[in-house]
This record gives sequence, C-alpha cells and structure tokens, in this order.
Amino acid sequence: MRDKRRMSIRQNLHPRLGWTWALVFPLWSGLACADTLGLPQVLEAARNNLDVSMAQQAAEAARADVLAADRSPFPVFTAKTSQMDLEHGVGAGPFGQKKIDKSGGIDWTWERGNKRGLRTQSAERQANAAVADLQDMRVMQQLGAASAYFDLLAALERNREMQALTLSAKQLAQSASLRLKAGDLSAQESARLEIEAQRAQADAHSAQLDQERAVLQLGQFTNLRIHLKDWQIKADWPALEALLDIGVVQDAWIDQRPDVVAAVERVSAARAALELAQAQKKSDLTLGSSLDHYPSQSRRLLELRVSVPLQWGYGYEGEIGRAQAQLTLAQDLLDKTRREALADVHRLLQERNAAQQREALYQQDILPRARRVAEQAELAYTHGASSLTDLLDARRTLRGTLIEAAVTRADYAKAHTAWQLRTPPQNPSTR
Repeated sequence: MRDKRRMSIRQNLHPRLGWTWALVFPLWSGLACADTLGLPQVLEAARNNLDVSMAQQAAEAARADVLAADRSPFPVFTAKTSQMDLEHGVGAGPFGQKKIDKSGGIDWTWERGNKRGLRTQSAERQANAAVADLQDMRVMQQLGAASAYFDLLAALERNREMQALTLSAKQLAQSASLRLKAGDLSAQESARLEIEAQRAQADAHSAQLDQERAVLQLGQFTNLRIHLKDWQIKADWPALEALLDIGVVQDAWIDQRPDVVAAVERVSAARAALELAQAQKKSDLTLGSSLDHYPSQSRRLLELRVSVPLQWGYGYEGEIGRAQAQLTLAQDLLDKTRREALADVHRLLQERNAAQQREALYQQDILPRARRVAEQAELAYTHGASSLTDLLDARRTLRGTLIEAAVTRADYAKAHTAWQLRTPPQNPSTR
C-alpha cells in the first residue's frame, strides 16, 4: 500500500514538476550560456558585417560582368514581305499562293580582332580587383572592430580603477569628517578631501561614458547588440613581445596586400581595354542569308549577304586615347598604392615598437611606482607624518597614471593587432 501511495504521489507531482522545469530551464540555460565576447569573436563578426556584405555584392556583380562579356553577338532573325502589286492585286487563294515575295533570314556578326577575348579578359581582371577589394574591406573592418574592442577593454579597466579610487576617496573623506568632529582635523582639509572624493567620482562617470561609447562603436563594426550586464567580455590583451627590427619587412609583403593586388589587376584590366579599343580598327563582318518564296518565279530563292562597316575619316582615335589615359592612370595608382603600402607597413612597425616600449615602461615601472607612492602617502598622512597636499598630489598622480596606463595598453594592443592583420600569417615574428 505504501509503494502504491508513493507511486500515486509521484504521478501527481510529475505534471507540476514538468511545468516548473519548463519555466525554470530557459532561465537557467540563459544564465549558463551567457554570451561571451573576445577578440576572436570580434574579428569573426567584423568579417561579415554590412560593409563587407556590400563589398561582397560588388564582387558578385563584377563576376556577373564576366559572364556578360564572354559571349558573341546574338544572331538576328528577319522576316519580311515584298513585291506586293497594289495595281493588279496579289492574286487569289491562300497566303502561300499569293503573288507576294516572302522572305526569312538570319544575320550574325563575326567579331574580329579577338574582341570577345579582350572584353572577357578586362572583365575578369576587374572581377579579381573586386575580390581583392573585398579582402581589403574585411581587414579594414577587423582593424576598426579590434580598435573598438580594445577601447572597450581600456574603458572597463579604467572604470574599475576609478571605482576603486572613488571608494577609497569616500572612505578617506568619511574618516576626515569624523576627525573634524573630534577636532583632530581642520575644516579646510576635510573640505579638500571631500572635493577630491567628488573629483574621483566624476572621473568614474567619465570612464562609464567612455565604456558606453566603446560598446556602441563596437556594435557598429560587428552588428552585435552588446549589453554589458548580460555579456561576458574577455580581456584578450596581447602579451608583450620583443621589438622588431626594420629588416623584418620584406618587399614580397607589399605585393601580397589586397590593395596592391587590386591595383595590379586594374592595370591589367586597363591594358586589355586598350587592346580592345585598338581592335576596333579591325571591322566586324555581318554575315547573313535568307530564303525567299515568290510563287510567280520560284518557291525557293536563296540570298547571301555580307555587311562591312566602312571606316572612313575616323579610326577610333577617341576610344583609343581614352583607354590609353585610363591605363596610365591605373599605372600611376599602382605606383602610389605600392608606396603607400610600404609606408604603411613601416608605420605599423614603428607604432608597434613604440607602443611596446611605452607599455613595458608603464606596466613594469611607472604604474607600480605610482601605486606605492600613493599607498605610502596615505599611510604617512594617516599617521600624521605627511601633509594633505602630499597625499592629494600622490592620489592625483596615481589617477592620471592609471588613465594613461589604460590608454597605453590599448595603444599597444591596437598596434600589435594591426601588425598581425596587415602582415602575412607565415611571418613567425608576428605570432
């Protein structure tokens, strides 16, 4: 009896537990599977944002231009009737027996001078340039997203430090207020400590604003709706690495950059377009034939036609001149792109080395020393061995150093990531 009663109790409770789990499990799973955001997720999201999607559609349109260019002119079908005698009539009987010349024929243009091949070659080169533009757009969006991500990390770190300083300043101001009531501290020093606490709180509000701005900017690059209360932001700060010598830069890197590849492809496309313009001098032939039906003469009359344009007084000088100018422009743009690419690589290297030196200096020397000075000044002031001015100076130095350290760390992370994204992956010194 007891076993049956237990079974009945379980059966009665099972539906209720089912409804309870149905309500609780989504909440628990949402907490357990909170969104995590790190540098790999940011870079992957930036590869597929709206700007990249538009560049991809442009590449697809360029590929479609290749299909449009790689075809011969369509044949033209012509049907006509002639020789209709309006004075004596066309005769009796069905339409096929009337005295009307009926004709049907086809005309087809034979392109000479390899026009189709040159047209297709130019379109293919333009499509390759569009694909290179797509790759360059992905890198640019990843650079922007990484910059926003590290700005967010710096703002979060700055916000935590400012909150800690604000709490410490409030505690010190409260202690000063008690000492003021006890007559152990002057009203002026107590007011100065309260002002210092309020300034620390204002810096905390400023850090909070920078944090929200970084979230909005990061959302623009990644198309992610980031909520700091619901998202877990991973601090993927890059580790400090050794300085790189200028000799690591190779000339082959420049030719592998997407912007340089696109410029090279556009030069090839312009060269093919120039050859296509020059090929216009070779006239195309239009070949045609038709079959005539005229009952009074014959039911099968064949006509053959050849049409040739007569190039009198003009040799396509305008088209050739424009194509030549476009080729010269493409070559100048290629030279400019290569010089800018080389300068950009050197700039990235110099920025990375300079940021690495500043980051190492702040993390290993300046910031720890500023913390020690602030702690010693607070301890000395508490025991009456230091003045309030020394304490405030030490705390302000620490606050400024914390802000500068966060900015310096973000600058190094940006420079390091930009160097990695803009150099070939096979470079061992960047990994």
